[in-house]
Amino acid sequence: MIQTKKELILVVDDEKDILELVRYNLARDGYQIICAASGEKALELAESKLPDLIVLDLMLPGIDGLEVTKKLKNDSGTSHIPIIMLTAKGEEADIVTGLELGADDYVTKPFSPRILVARVRAVIRRKAIEFFDDQSVIKIHDLMVHPQRREVLVRGAPVELTFTEFQILYFLAGRPGWVFTRYQIVDAVRGDDYPVTDRSVDVQIVGLRKKLGPCGKYIETVRGVGYRFREKP
Repeated sequence: MIQTKKELILVVDDEKDILELVRYNLARDGYQIICAASGEKALELAESKLPDLIVLDLMLPGIDGLEVTKKLKNDSGTSHIPIIMLTAKGEEADIVTGLELGADDYVTKPFSPRILVARVRAVIRRKAIEFFDDQSVIKIHDLMVHPQRREVLVRGAPVELTFTEFQILYFLAGRPGWVFTRYQIVDAVRGDDYPVTDRSVDVQIVGLRKKLGPCGKYIETVRGVGYRFREKP
């Protein structure tokens, strides 16, 4: 069974030992990691790299973690990025402020690396599930996906899909241009308990492309990574 995670995580802390501890444990769990030692650098990387999640220390020189959170959540380009705060004991007021600003979770120092990794997994999984709670109709190219009706139209003609095919299509088409690994796709569609293999995802994609006919070409294979839905026809 092959399980690959390639989510990009930005780790922000001005203490080198903690930065390396977090980087090492998240990288060992399969994530891509970029690091910053200041709030200014964190904002720069968040805006240019658009990570899937940010692990953010609140006590930073210059622009502190709360101000970083505020700036990111007030920017439409970065407001979707989940944030896990790293806090020191006794910073209860800062924790509350951070959560009110839009942070998703927090871990108190000193922390267990295993607990931090578990929190990261949980937040990423929750964000994927929340995506399916947004029951908006997707219209892109010649394709329309109506989640409440479980209806798919290609150039106005209905297409019959299985439950899994529909979920995969809704997941990919809802974020055109984004590249997702096979693990991410199955995790978002079926949850952690579904046995994932390269073959099981590929078979679903092959069937989906065939049923979508002329719109099947919009699902692109990204070699060595996974799949994405094409942004332009």
